[in-house]
Amino acid sequence: MTDKNQPHKIGLTYADSGVDIDAGNAFVEAIKPHIKRTNRSGVMGSIGGFGGLFDLGALDYKDPLLVAANDGVGTKVKLAFETDLHNTVGIDLVAMCVNDLVVQGAEPLFFLDYFATGKLLPGIAEKVVEGIATGCELAGCALIGGETAEMPGMYDTGEYDLAGFSVGAVERTGVLPRKDITQGDVLIGLPSSGPHSNGYSLIRKLVSDAGLDFNAPSPFSSNQISLGEALITPTKIYVRPLLKAISQTGAIKALAHITGGGLTENLPRVLPGELDAQIDLHELVSRDNMDQGARAIFPWLQSTGGISESEMLRTFNCGVGMVLVVEAQKVDAVLSALADENAFVLGALTSKSSQGSVNYSGSLDWN
Repeated sequence: MTDKNQPHKIGLTYADSGVDIDAGNAFVEAIKPHIKRTNRSGVMGSIGGFGGLFDLGALDYKDPLLVAANDGVGTKVKLAFETDLHNTVGIDLVAMCVNDLVVQGAEPLFFLDYFATGKLLPGIAEKVVEGIATGCELAGCALIGGETAEMPGMYDTGEYDLAGFSVGAVERTGVLPRKDITQGDVLIGLPSSGPHSNGYSLIRKLVSDAGLDFNAPSPFSSNQISLGEALITPTKIYVRPLLKAISQTGAIKALAHITGGGLTENLPRVLPGELDAQIDLHELVSRDNMDQGARAIFPWLQSTGGISESEMLRTFNCGVGMVLVVEAQKVDAVLSALADENAFVLGALTSKSSQGSVNYSGSLDWN
């Protein structure tokens, strides 16, 4: 019979509980090359301290404001688990934060991540951080720190969760949205690469209800990829082209990052209360305007799930990841500055109506 008062065996270690400190240390060493490639002006010190240092004085700002954002990837990480594709969800993580910074006119400066898992599997974790570093490179910000939490019992084997935190800077005079937004301003859309990081709970339910396999060939893609590969396409990062267009044209009055809630819920966040947005859905679904991968996925989602048009427009970005509010007289200059992004006129601002803050003409006719 065991003596209840008998102490635990001598030599019990943290590893006995499922936490491997040595594996964590080896992981930090493995990701250092990925972190190094995100280095930029202002970065101080190296990874491994209790906090990341950044010298704002090293940059050419006169009267800067700091802007902070944090986000996650949502249930899109479940798709990574089911397909064993882990090298792009880190791009999603960065994108969801830095795209929220640039809509306020801010340049992303640095990024920190939080990676939580039940058991640290270095092969998977390194792929995730590799994606985070790639996202930081695309956005021009530095990965200056993060936290890796190994928590046995919290997650199933091979599963993890992610959170990201980013800080940017903008001159006080350059904060968006501007105060001079007015009736007649034009809405310009930038195509998305797909659903980005929103609506994946509905996507996964749709796939399950239809009895489909993420590893089977994609039913809507022209190239030979699996359904999972098509659906896990990473979120587009708009930072560099938008900062360039803001600086070059001086005509961008507001930006709206089209995330969860779609056009219907996100555009009103940057508009004065006395104005509505009028969206031309024919322009939205035009073959010339949309990324071809996005153009294939959204009609497939709508038809396979029997999703109504209104539900599509308030759940998914439907092919438009960013909307610009632009001075009418300078539309051509903005379109020219964003030609490489396939920017297109999406609608305009009108006086307040009784219909709603975002009104649509035409329909989601994908044919």
